[in-house]
Amino acid sequence: MQTELMHWFDMDAPVFAFSHCRDVVAAVSRAGGFGVLGTTHVTPEQLDLELNWIDEHTDGRPYGVDVMFATRPPEGTEQLTVEDVKRVIPQANAQFVNDLLAKYNVPELSREESESLLTDYMGSLMRTHTEAVKRLDVVFRHPKLVRMIVSALGVPPVEQIERAHALDMKVGAMVGQVRHVKHHLNAGVDILVSAGYEAAGHNSDIATLVLTPQIVDAAGSTPVIHAGGVARGRQIAAALALGAQAVWTGTLWLGTSEAETSDLIKKKIFAATSADTIRSPYNTGKPTRRLKSAWTDAWEQENAPKALPMPLQSILINEALYRMEKYEPEPLVTYPAGQAVGMLSQQNDVRGVMYELLEELGTTLVHMQDMLQGEGD
Repeated sequence: MQTELMHWFDMDAPVFAFSHCRDVVAAVSRAGGFGVLGTTHVTPEQLDLELNWIDEHTDGRPYGVDVMFATRPPEGTEQLTVEDVKRVIPQANAQFVNDLLAKYNVPELSREESESLLTDYMGSLMRTHTEAVKRLDVVFRHPKLVRMIVSALGVPPVEQIERAHALDMKVGAMVGQVRHVKHHLNAGVDILVSAGYEAAGHNSDIATLVLTPQIVDAAGSTPVIHAGGVARGRQIAAALALGAQAVWTGTLWLGTSEAETSDLIKKKIFAATSADTIRSPYNTGKPTRRLKSAWTDAWEQENAPKALPMPLQSILINEALYRMEKYEPEPLVTYPAGQAVGMLSQQNDVRGVMYELLEELGTTLVHMQDMLQGEGD
């Protein structure tokens, strides 16, 4: 079996793997899939180091890079400075965050550390078009093995698509509504990723079983990747039956030995059911899915402030997330994760996960063929 996408990227398996961890990205590509590196957690300088490392550890196999072109940022936020923060972030929202951390005795940062963290975030980590372009400037210096860039949110600018095409890179984009398809195709996108309700990160309010066939129909000859809740080989078979040419996985890799997740996060992932995640706008300002915890519960209470628009919500909670990662107050700790967590129970390495996926995919396809031929039980 080889889909068009598999041919494009010399893949042995129809599996794309999103991760913020370079080790996972490289390992998936080595195992015959296609690793995709998330970039919102690193500065452009750090990204260059990460890509250099991946270039040296994929055994010559290609991989991709994910950026974020959030649509219609609030006026003035593209050039927002540290001095602007106190003006644009409501004091009530900041106090809510501080009170929540104090309730769980999360140690405060020194004034110097807090100011440095904010300066770094405002300087190179904000989710804006300007910062996305800075990351792409780095990516385009690695054309040998980076074979695809993906817009995680929003339509990629036409000029950036043209830059990618000039380097023989494909351009993909996440879509969660059928009406968005035409905008991406008109811009020149090569691949659409149908990101359904079950997915981690930014996703749709429509389940993938319903969303993907509609995206496939609207996409015409443009290949579609099915994203959301995939952690088993039989789901890959289902995605192919829906018309997708591959699956996009993310949560699946959080429990691997190569992943960036801490022991506490893995413990929570393996203990979680598919009902133990929540989709809300309180992480970035747009709906994302993550593990439930005292942190997410607090934002759902009636007295909680409303989410600020992107990128203001991310600025608001950036230090809080850093402190939770640093000090690990167990009740508060959360992490982006999709409903696939309900199918994860123990740690494995990337190669082992890939083997299990493909073994079940093969078994499922054989079983389906037997049923169609009237040879099933």
